[in-house]
Amino acid sequence: MSSENADRNAPDETPEVWDVVVVGGGPAGASAAYAAAVAGRRVLLLEKAELPRYKTCGGGIIGPSRDALPPGFELPLKDKIYAVTFALDGKFTRTRRSKKMLFGLINRPEFDQQLVESAQKAGAELRTGATVSRVEQHGPEVPDRRTVAVVLSDGETVLARAVVGADGSASRIGAHVGVKLDQVDLGLEAEIPVPPTVAEDWKGRVLIDWGPLPGSYGWVFPKGDTLTVGVISARGEGAATKRYLEDFIGRLGLAGFEPSISSGHLTRCRTDDSPLSRGRVLVCGDAAGLLEPWTREGISYALRSGRLAGEWAVRIAEAHDAVDARRQALNYTFAVKAGLGVEMNMGRRVLTLFERRPGMLHAAITGFRPAWNAFVRIVQGSTSLAEIVRTHPMARRAISALDREPAQPAQPAQSGRPEA
Repeated sequence: MSSENADRNAPDETPEVWDVVVVGGGPAGASAAYAAAVAGRRVLLLEKAELPRYKTCGGGIIGPSRDALPPGFELPLKDKIYAVTFALDGKFTRTRRSKKMLFGLINRPEFDQQLVESAQKAGAELRTGATVSRVEQHGPEVPDRRTVAVVLSDGETVLARAVVGADGSASRIGAHVGVKLDQVDLGLEAEIPVPPTVAEDWKGRVLIDWGPLPGSYGWVFPKGDTLTVGVISARGEGAATKRYLEDFIGRLGLAGFEPSISSGHLTRCRTDDSPLSRGRVLVCGDAAGLLEPWTREGISYALRSGRLAGEWAVRIAEAHDAVDARRQALNYTFAVKAGLGVEMNMGRRVLTLFERRPGMLHAAITGFRPAWNAFVRIVQGSTSLAEIVRTHPMARRAISALDREPAQPAQPAQSGRPEA
């Protein structure tokens, strides 16, 4: 045999196999990469963009988000919130205050980059500009049954013992797993630079406006010399949602200031029976449809589910056969459902109450001290919405009455400008 034929028939070099590959460098992905790297595993974090990158998000860091951060993580806070002004479509405005900080506000580009840096310090390797086109658990790209092939858009294949999908609400990994969604909402947001006199008026205070569309609300989050102003409502009401944002900005007296960024984003909630895994692939955060259905708060869900996904991905990477890998994936599903799933189910029920009777919720939180105290405890992280309903008789009765009440037909969107 010639040397040429010998070289041609020589076995290929053994391909590199990572213990865990995480797809997506947002809070969920960075948290998963950190958790797996801290456990001493070889971790590759793939992010399609260059960091830092902008993300449509209010940027509120509530207690559960703070508690899920890596040890020693210093939040890049732009403001600390002690007061909330509530309004019902611009009317019946009232401000409630707390002696202790309610929550903090961050800009996502800085926050996300710091989380990724924490994962890198723990030992994870980062590759930016890496777009994933698909994953394969069977076929020619997969050398053995303990391996998952992550195929990039340029044709390169990355091999792993376990994969975590954290690639956002339009997730390719979520499509592979078969994530099912039952609530899709449209968020519109503007970053509005304001002069010091305006910024000072908002310092330490946010506005939450219960909106004119069923289930909608708007917010103003101050971040130094910029106000993050946004609204969210059900997808399918795009024109009305855009009109709500325009009216909201005008009512606030901010129409004369040019936004530095205007953006939109779809949020997606999973169905209760939506899968969270397939074989050696897990999904978390937005890719799994994990967020609070009423407020659509997603950062704490991303951080918490990402950490769980990283921990269980380590166990899947160690699994020697499909049965053991399946067992570990089911344990991950159970962990998510036992915590975040319970909170999501209660959030759905409160969203239904809010859609039908926003005025009742507004009156309770602005005029009934126990309701305000419950809001404070939830955002500070000392309790959850599900725990409040479980332990407080009045809240439990309100939800129970809703369950007995027949569903109301959807109301048409208001076409006029909301009253100032």
